[in-house]
Amino acid sequence: MRPADLILLLVIFGIMYFLLIRPQQKKLKEHQALLAALRRGDQVVTQGGMIGKIVKVKDDTNEVEVEIAKGVNVRVVKSTITTVMNKTEPAKS
Repeated sequence: MRPADLILLLVIFGIMYFLLIRPQQKKLKEHQALLAALRRGDQVVTQGGMIGKIVKVKDDTNEVEVEIAKGVNVRVVKSTITTVMNKTEPAKS
């Protein structure tokens, strides 16, 4: 392998890193921060397109309980939540 081929390969890898890998890692960190900040009362959208309000956050099981209609609560895995539509204010201590 010629040195020019090696340099070209490294340049292509560098371009791929900055265009594909790095933005994906940044988006993953933002999503993890969003999930860590979930609170009761937040209105969320799941990957399936369901919109509901968080009733209970279960820290030990990686689940939240979401009210999708009055009196209808479902358990949802936190990682399936894509968007927080309305954030609630933290409780004053």
